[in-house]
Amino acid sequence: MGSSQPTAGELFDLLWESLAELLGTAATATLVRRATKRVAAEAPASPMVSVTRNTVTYEYEVPESWRRAADPDALRVLRAFARELGVLLTRLTGSVVVERLEREPRFRESGVSFVEASKRR
Repeated sequence: MGSSQPTAGELFDLLWESLAELLGTAATATLVRRATKRVAAEAPASPMVSVTRNTVTYEYEVPESWRRAADPDALRVLRAFARELGVLLTRLTGSVVVERLEREPRFRESGVSFVEASKRR
């Protein structure tokens, strides 16, 4: 695939922007925090995203490893995060948001899915 594949950090940037556009930053921050907690419970040693509120806006920071090109561990954690986020999104919004995220080519090409493999059609 070469160096043209986006990093886990770039994919998370895209995810945050997409969700913030659809749901707003407050809802996005809440969902990211919840999904992060779920992944951390299963893989406590994995570096994860942190979300903070800065006066009126929410900001996030991804682990440094997520900004490195072709870091397989970072992509693995991002994929686990995406699956957990997909569960939360489906519970809250039905399939609409997840289906929109699934259509994003950069997620598909990087193996990032918001649907559990057993539930894909």
